[in-house]
Parts: sequence; C-alpha cells; structure tokens
Amino acid sequence: MQDETNPLDVTRPEEEHRFPCDQCGSDMRFDAQAGELKCDHCGNTRPIEGHGGTVAAIRELDFRAALDAKLPEAEIEDTRVASCPNCGAQVEFDANTHARECPFCATPVVTDTGTHRHIKPKGLLPFAVEERDAHAAMNKWLGRLWFAPNGLKQYARKGRRMSGIYVPYWTFDADTNSRYTGEHGTVYYVTKTVTRNGKQEQVREQRVRWRPASGRVARFFDDVLVLASRSLPKSFTDNLAPWDLSGLEPYRPEYLAGYRAEGYTVELPEGYDEARDYMDRVILRDVKFDIGGDRQRVHSVDTSVADVTFKHILLPVWLAAYKYRGKTYRFVVNGRSGKVQGERPWSWLKITLAVLAGLILAGIIGFIASQSQ
Repeated sequence: MQDETNPLDVTRPEEEHRFPCDQCGSDMRFDAQAGELKCDHCGNTRPIEGHGGTVAAIRELDFRAALDAKLPEAEIEDTRVASCPNCGAQVEFDANTHARECPFCATPVVTDTGTHRHIKPKGLLPFAVEERDAHAAMNKWLGRLWFAPNGLKQYARKGRRMSGIYVPYWTFDADTNSRYTGEHGTVYYVTKTVTRNGKQEQVREQRVRWRPASGRVARFFDDVLVLASRSLPKSFTDNLAPWDLSGLEPYRPEYLAGYRAEGYTVELPEGYDEARDYMDRVILRDVKFDIGGDRQRVHSVDTSVADVTFKHILLPVWLAAYKYRGKTYRFVVNGRSGKVQGERPWSWLKITLAVLAGLILAGIIGFIASQSQ
C-alpha cells in the first residue's frame, strides 16, 4: 500500500500566541505605538527582544527544497484555525475559542478543533496603527462617499470593534536571464497626393521601417509580493499598497499577541506562478526598452530563472465586516499607513432624489430661459 504521508508532516507543538502578564496573569497584547507587549489590566509592559533595533537579515528559503518537501522541521508550524464556510478564510484562534464570527465576511463560524500545518512565517510588518485610528480613518473614508447610505455610516460609527489581522503573503526572489528576438521600428513620414472633394491635396503619411533585433536582458527580482489569501478581493489588498518591506521584523509570536493571523490558502506553487506572471511582464518591458526605436515588435522571449528563493510573511490589516440590510460590506485599513479600501455602498434613495432634484432644476432653468425670450 502506497504511503501518502506528507513528508513535511512531522510532529510539532502548536505555537502559542498568548503571553500572560508577569504581575497579574492577564493576557498581554502587542502595543502598536509603544512597540512592546502591554497588559491592559494592570499596565505592565514587556519589551520585545530586538524590536526597533538593528534588524538581522531575514533568510530566504530555497524554493526547490520546498517543492521537494525538504524544508527543515524548524520552518514548519502547526496552528489551530477556524475555516469560514462562506469566504474560505482560515483564521487562527486559540484552543479555548469555540465559536466566532468570521472577521472577513461576518459569517458565524465554528472553530475547527484540528490544526493547520504550514510553512512558518519568516518575517512580518508589526502593526503601527491603533484600532481607534483605523476606525477613524474608515469613518472618514465613508464620509467622503457620495450616495452612501446614512444607516451604514451610522452603523459603522457606533464603534463596533475592528479585527486586527495579519494577512499572509509570499515574497519571491529570482535571478533571470532572457534571450529575445523581435523588430526595431523607426517612424518616418512620406508626402502623398490625395484627392478630396474633387481637389488634390498633399498629406503626410506615417510609416514604420522595421529591422530585425535580438539580444539579452538580465534582471534580479527582489521581494516580488504575492497575496497568499483568497478571503479578500485582490483589488482591496492591491490598493492598500505600497508596503515598505524594508521595515520587516523577523517573525516573533509576540507581535501576534492580541491579534489574529490568517493561514495562507494560496499554496506556494500557485503563488510562484503569479510571481512569474509579474516577472514576465517586467521582462517584456525590459526587452522593448532594449530593442529601442520608436516602435517594437517582440516575437519570442526565452527566460532562464535561477536561484529562486521565497519567504512567507505577514502584513497587518484592520478589517471591519458589517451586515447591513442583508448585504455584507467589508472595509480594510493598512495597519502601517492607515490607507483605507472597501466595498462601495450605494443608497438608491439618495440617487433617486438627486436625479429628481436634477430634473426639477433643469425644468426651472428651462422655464426661466423660455420666459426671458
């Protein structure tokens, strides 16, 4: 009988993200502004080793070794997760949590008593925006929206808590060398005589002179960022960029205290395919630049990729999911910059009233204009 055991399936204890206070025993949380653990019960604080100092280089992992399931045991982690039946999010919870609302779509979800095995994060960007500031940024964003329902704005302003989530990403490094063939185009003009409406006219006509082109381009890609989650629309997360990855801290569970972390649902090979699509677009741009001229035609690009490495990282996002009149509205805030994205709500009553007001105004203007003639 064939052994179907995952080669990475080695016994590891679950990593705890809870840190009891030394003075009162309450759970401490990561304080985004102070950059240390803080107990909200008694005010005790505890520094995080290495935070804010000289950051040691975060070592990338070998992509081929991961595909061959040959990563060291220390790079693998077990976490307890809840899987949302609606959006598919896999969010970490502690072992004592039995039922929770999904922070991504507000669907009631039951905690899975099993564990999720995945490649351990190598680094993260710690939260730098507190919940109150994220909530204020979201309300300001909603307030600027035309034709948004007042009820939703008021519902959001009631102060319902937001969820601080570390969202999973892959980063990829790769050294590429590409050979190409194509054509270099030079624009020139000729003067032609044409007949228009029975009259002869001289016009300039644009033409392109093509000549063969071939060559090589090389580029090293560093930290190509790929979302490793399917829980949020990619348009949301793309518009939270840019992320300053120079501020990455080596992964320490203390940074997760008081927050949740989503497990990745985009597996490593799929993430690499997306990274390659991005690389190919950049390489095509490099090829066109190398061909030069006024126009370019690219017939073939043959790219060799070497020294592919990767890492699993976590980026901070504040998330609110509100159910309003049977529809779920989701809003996300960049946990570093405070940038907001969300689903655009519409009030059809406001739109209808605005259209009617416009028609009435147009009628009044038309009436006044007709009377003045």
